[in-house]
Amino acid sequence: MPGTISTTSSASQPTPSHAGRPVFPQAATFTLKTFSSRDFIVKDFVEALTESAVPANRRSGPAIQNNAFDPKPLIRTFEHALNHMSELSEDLEHHENELSANVRRAEAQHASNIKTLGRKLDQAIGAFHHLDASLNGNERESANAVVKIGEKLEELDKQRTRAQDARFLIQCWMEISDRGEMYLLEDIRKHGGGEGKVRCAKLAQQLIKISQRLDPGHWNQINGTSKLVNGTTIDHRPNNDRRRRHNTRELIEKFSETLEKDLLKSFDEFYRRQNYEGMRECANVLCDFNGGASVIANFVNQHPFFIDRRQLITEEIGGDVETWERLADPDAEPPGVEPSLQSLLDEVKIFVQDESTIIKRAFPNSDQVMTKFLQRVFQQSIQQRFETVLEKANTISSLAFLRSLQTSRSAIGALVDDLKTHGLAEHPEPVSPEMNVVLDQQYDELFVPYLVGSSYIDREKRNLEELYYSLLFKFTIYHSRRRKVPTTFMKSLAKSGSEMLASARDKYVERLESSDLTPSQKARLRRVAGLKDSDNAKTETEIEVSDEDGVLSSVNAKRMLKWLAEAVGRGLELNTGSETAKDVSALLNLLINNMGEIYLETALDA
Repeated sequence: MPGTISTTSSASQPTPSHAGRPVFPQAATFTLKTFSSRDFIVKDFVEALTESAVPANRRSGPAIQNNAFDPKPLIRTFEHALNHMSELSEDLEHHENELSANVRRAEAQHASNIKTLGRKLDQAIGAFHHLDASLNGNERESANAVVKIGEKLEELDKQRTRAQDARFLIQCWMEISDRGEMYLLEDIRKHGGGEGKVRCAKLAQQLIKISQRLDPGHWNQINGTSKLVNGTTIDHRPNNDRRRRHNTRELIEKFSETLEKDLLKSFDEFYRRQNYEGMRECANVLCDFNGGASVIANFVNQHPFFIDRRQLITEEIGGDVETWERLADPDAEPPGVEPSLQSLLDEVKIFVQDESTIIKRAFPNSDQVMTKFLQRVFQQSIQQRFETVLEKANTISSLAFLRSLQTSRSAIGALVDDLKTHGLAEHPEPVSPEMNVVLDQQYDELFVPYLVGSSYIDREKRNLEELYYSLLFKFTIYHSRRRKVPTTFMKSLAKSGSEMLASARDKYVERLESSDLTPSQKARLRRVAGLKDSDNAKTETEIEVSDEDGVLSSVNAKRMLKWLAEAVGRGLELNTGSETAKDVSALLNLLINNMGEIYLETALDA
């Protein structure tokens, strides 16, 4: 039948659209994961099997073929699927049996562990009851036993810590000496925080000691890595050190410098942000590292107060001219302490009180820092301004110098008393005995150059002599002109009085002609003597005197007594040595000589 064959043959030829698909059906592939998937649907699974069983040429062939159903492909496909599912079922059953066996073994092991732990718990409870009974039975012995156990545990913990530190230290040394690296220490420095930096500082110190012992060649260098003896290079290091290429000393010192600079920089940043906890953390590290010398010096030397006040402290003294005139006038009341010095002392008082609180919070060794800080305040700020004031006063007159010295000492003493009362780091309590000694020492050292030995009393005597000789200058000239050559015995006895007049007059003239006195000082002495500006060019014989200049004056006597009283009061305040009584007696003798012998006796003899 040609029509059937053709139809069959035409049906067996695949169309171009299905050229890449297989003609015969392929067995479906699936695994256990196919059935365990959440997207698994039985209907879709069966449809997939059915679709895989139908050949492609029949699914896509023309519709003219016979509609006869061919079950063979489906039967083969489902048989293959059933066989494969049976194999999967057997595998699953085998795996389930293994898991069941593992569960039974685990349950048995768990039961055994429970029994073992139960026995251990019973033993622990029994031991606890025994310990409790022993503690309640003999408390003293039990307390001693507990103390001994605690001490032993503490000792073991220390030994363990030392062992760990020693192990880490050896690792650091091996890293430095063998590879020339410091990664372990750098890691602690960067990420260890404050405690890590403290540990770094301690390790650096220990590594320096190790390097000095194990690598002495780099610590005993003389112009290089070896020594020259009679022109021959001799290396005294051991053989293993000679093979070492890395300079451990240089590496450790560089790391130490880096650590110190980082800590100082952090300390400054914390200070600007008023982070006192951070400051204290850095200070703790540096104190453990080098005793805190660098952080104390950095805090004191770079403090804004000293930098900002540096130019103001050394600038020239100005002030009112009238004030300086009053200071040099022996008959006027002293005006008090110089204004710029008083302003500085007021500022120092507030500044030191505020900084003492910061120092206490930021430094573990606050007393040491406070001592350095006070030394800088007194020796730089106060001393420089104080010396500038005295230099200015000395150009005015001796009396101006002495008065400035007295008022300055009184004002600085008041500052010291205020600081002691405030308490500084001990606020609101008074200062500690150590800080009290520091304040007294700084206060005394300011005035040592002016009060040591006889320097002060010599200034007082010279000032009184200048004032007395100036006041009695015209008096001595008047009576020296009236004196005649003695012709009798009684008149010869008065010769000594004439010599005293001449001596006082000559000393005054000599003082006026001295190059040690400034023009303002000489002008002040002439005013005390009652000389006019027109008398400056006149000689002693040309100076005009009147009868009033030769008579006694109670006003002059009171002036002389007042000057002495001021000098004695100043001496009692400034001169705290054992020679005070002797110095006051010397001042009194000046009054007796000038008022008694030169002034009164000369007037009576006339």
